[in-house]
Amino acid sequence: MDRNTTVAFILIGAILVLWFYLNSPAPEQVQKGTQKDTTAVLNDTSKQIKQGIRTDTTRTKKLITQSETDSTTKFGKYFVPSGQKESVITIENSLVLMELSTKGAGIRKYYLKNYKNWYSVYDKSITNFYRTHVQLINFSKGNAYNLSFITTDGKAINTGDLVFDSDADKYHYSIAGNDSLVLTFKLPSTDNSYIEKKYTFYGNKYGFDSEIELVNMTNIIGNNSYDLVWGNGLRFVEENSVDEASSSNASVYYGDEQVIVDASSNGEKVDKNFDGRIEWVAVRDKYFTAIIAPKDPGSVNGAYIEGKKELVGKTGEREDYSVRVNIPFKNTNLEKQTFTVFIGPVDYDLLKGYGENFTALVDFGSFFGLKFLVRPIAEYIFLPLFNFLHTFIPNYGFVIVIFSLIIKFVLYPLTKSSYQSMKKMQLLQPKIAEIKEKFKDDPQKLNKETMKLYQTYGINPAGGCLPLLLQMPIFIALWGLFKTAIELRQQPFIFWIKDLSIPDVIYRLPFKLPIFGIDQISGLAILMGITTFVQQKMSVKDPKQAGLVYIMPIALTLMFMSFPSGLNLYYFMFNIFSIAQQYYINLKHDGMTLEPVKNVKTKKGIMTRLMEAAEQNTKMQQQKKRR
Repeated sequence: MDRNTTVAFILIGAILVLWFYLNSPAPEQVQKGTQKDTTAVLNDTSKQIKQGIRTDTTRTKKLITQSETDSTTKFGKYFVPSGQKESVITIENSLVLMELSTKGAGIRKYYLKNYKNWYSVYDKSITNFYRTHVQLINFSKGNAYNLSFITTDGKAINTGDLVFDSDADKYHYSIAGNDSLVLTFKLPSTDNSYIEKKYTFYGNKYGFDSEIELVNMTNIIGNNSYDLVWGNGLRFVEENSVDEASSSNASVYYGDEQVIVDASSNGEKVDKNFDGRIEWVAVRDKYFTAIIAPKDPGSVNGAYIEGKKELVGKTGEREDYSVRVNIPFKNTNLEKQTFTVFIGPVDYDLLKGYGENFTALVDFGSFFGLKFLVRPIAEYIFLPLFNFLHTFIPNYGFVIVIFSLIIKFVLYPLTKSSYQSMKKMQLLQPKIAEIKEKFKDDPQKLNKETMKLYQTYGINPAGGCLPLLLQMPIFIALWGLFKTAIELRQQPFIFWIKDLSIPDVIYRLPFKLPIFGIDQISGLAILMGITTFVQQKMSVKDPKQAGLVYIMPIALTLMFMSFPSGLNLYYFMFNIFSIAQQYYINLKHDGMTLEPVKNVKTKKGIMTRLMEAAEQNTKMQQQKKRR
């Protein structure tokens, strides 16, 4: 969770708790003396829009001259550049179109057929496949998925700098359904030694299998280990780079839990080493991820993650992460390791199908260590319900409307209890005023008699606030679900709401508001604020609290300006249903009267025990003073 979101949670929680507390008018004690940026776009994306990407449909062989910097001085005596030119091979299935390069036998580009770039959604004139669809590899910085090691003659080798031989007999392959394709790349060394990378691609999967073989490398690889490297993170593909950076990180599944490495401030560099068994390593941005998982987790030495966060232009941000899986080299003539590689959307159901705890990458939100409570609610209740509703409601906006209605029904007993408690507290005020006047010079007696009054009429002074606290895990779970759900990406609702995953901007300010850092006006945030104001007017009756009627809606409106429209739609509809519910409860209990509770339990409540403890402590202090 990013800093702005955390601050928003703290402010919202504080305001809501204060509101409920003030709406439960307990007696006065007598005492002695989000940053965001919707315009930041990465430089390579803007260049891509202007210049375009190659549009040839035959995907003919592309030759790239070997870098002139290659030399025996750089690679040592075991790897001598052959002078071959880089070849690009395209593999296409029903979900992706990827380019493999013989340079490093790595992944050069990776297009997702079911996901489009943000700019192509706004500009319908862009129809070329390579310009409209998401491409996840930072190819300008080099290919992904390489090997790295130190040779016995002291050279640092990265196979991404060397050209492999390939058994591919053409430059474009199409596979579908249950079909598969195996391609092998070989990097020869001296004395019949070589490195082989073998890929198995499938017709209906984002993931593929990768097998790495080291043959007769006993006198070449030093340090008894080598690394499998994913460098340069993932390419940013959303309009709001600040929001995308706040969701970007690298992680490792280590010790039966996901450990996240995240650079939180601009200019910060982070790194972390993990020794021992790992199930997978991953890099991700807001909606997409690349995962490397060894088939045998116990066969690797561990992993290493490094990354950084930096400014892009004047208002944009960027986070890049590199991950390494360290593999032991046992000095045998044939060593083999097999991996599953997934490059695609952070989609819960999709990742669940791959097993290996990949679903840990789906961030349902957390707050002050409540992940153990929040995640199960979102993972096993809200997400299945959300997807179930979408099976017969095609528009996700209407799914959110129905979803908010269902949640309101579920929470009805809690909110009903809260409203009733507040009503009883209001009716009790005349009696409390009498006690305050009678014992105005004796605060201890005042507190004791007040608690006795609560017990007589069966009222819990925390009854208005407790239901709110019980709802907080649900509130946070919904926050996480709607903030990062890939299902809402580029999904329109109605009218001006074109994308439920980003703010529904109706006007842009020429400046940023201080403290909140917003420069845009969200229509749904305004509607949410208005309905919050109506709720306040219906519930706040004490003139002393009149200021809160205006402060809370204004504060919430400003904080929600930068939130995704799907999240704001949910809270707006939730407020609408809450207003209707509160009107019904007020109408139903308009003639409520206070009556003493029969058979009052003699068991003391926690508030009574606390008051008695405080009274006893005061007496002890007074006795010490007398001595």
